[in-house]
Amino acid sequence: MPHPDPFLSYAPSQPGSPWETYIAQVERVLPYLGPLSRWAETLKRPKRSLVVDIPIEMDDGRIEHFEGFRVQHSLTRGPGKGGVRYHPDVTLEEVMALAAWMSIKNAAVNLPFGGAKGGVRVDPGRLSLKELEKLTRRYTSEIGIIIGPHQDIPAPDVNTNGQIMAWMMDTYSMNIGATATGVVTGKPVNLGGSLGRVKATGRGVFVTGREAARRIGLELQGARVAVQGFGNVGSSAAELFGQAGARIVAVQDHSGTVVNDGGFDLADLTAWVRERGGVGGFTGGEPADAEAFWDLPCDILIPAALEGQITLARANRLHARLVLEGANGPTLPDADDALAERGVLVVPDVICNAGGVTVSYFEWVQDFSSFFWTEDEINLRLDKIMVGALRRIWDTADQHRITLRTAAFAVACERILQARAERGLYP
Repeated sequence: MPHPDPFLSYAPSQPGSPWETYIAQVERVLPYLGPLSRWAETLKRPKRSLVVDIPIEMDDGRIEHFEGFRVQHSLTRGPGKGGVRYHPDVTLEEVMALAAWMSIKNAAVNLPFGGAKGGVRVDPGRLSLKELEKLTRRYTSEIGIIIGPHQDIPAPDVNTNGQIMAWMMDTYSMNIGATATGVVTGKPVNLGGSLGRVKATGRGVFVTGREAARRIGLELQGARVAVQGFGNVGSSAAELFGQAGARIVAVQDHSGTVVNDGGFDLADLTAWVRERGGVGGFTGGEPADAEAFWDLPCDILIPAALEGQITLARANRLHARLVLEGANGPTLPDADDALAERGVLVVPDVICNAGGVTVSYFEWVQDFSSFFWTEDEINLRLDKIMVGALRRIWDTADQHRITLRTAAFAVACERILQARAERGLYP
């Protein structure tokens, strides 16, 4: 199926698209912005979108071209901040939405960043390590005109990791003639990375989930948890919920779905995934149909895969009391409404999975000061910021009798637009 034209206008190109979902979320908060609503159109237009060609020589001598993107949605509150994903379905529209959600996320947690995102349309599993390095270095060189420690700071996302960030940092540094550790975050620790960064997003999901469970009277001891996506985010969150006494009863990823009502042995499951590349076939549970995952009884659901997973039909079938959005944009707007009507509490992505960007902020600060904190210090600071941000959002939700998602957007949009109004327009 051909990809949509990446040069289309910023109007949504198809129903249920990530950009359409984001626009719908912004529209819902306009009544709560007061005089700042005159600036709201700036939320609906990315500041800058870059589409680049990435030609590389493959191991067999062929020249292949890949398409890359970097979108800076807002730089009003600080440099752009957001990850880079490698995926065969990446499009400009998707990256636009992800960049916009980063603007909201950074403002919701009150980090001094704007929102940005990047991506390359590629299946990295089909590339050798050398081809992957060539792709990363050429992509970095192509977007180098708009990134930098004070301009836009990439980080890992889907199918990218610390090694990818190391190549990006090295390429940027070679091009400017000086080592610039602060140009990316999520780097290996010995290259200026931060302790605690790898599990930070999953830890943020757990921290916000713990607070939300306490508020609705859900005891974590013995709670049944279902996780979609068992990568860095899903596995880290599952580990922490397991340590708190919860049972991980269902896990789904690209390779399959497995269930175990008594709870998985997470050490065995993690080892299986590390060796086999997915949960499919795990002998410590029973296989299940992919669509049946949404019918399984559980107390807490953690969608930690890709966007658009919770549709209206699936929302009406969920048995969970609490949904913790480890992924970006996993719930469509009409599904959001259905869950609210059913009394299912959703902790939205823009606060729930903000642990990663929060520790990325810590990494960025540490790189500038060349002074690094212990992992215990990192986790304590993360916990304090996440709990404080969630409380502010919850107070706003109670004040206006709105969902946590609308409240999070209201808090974030107010901060972004207040900064926009105070900065004014140039020239």
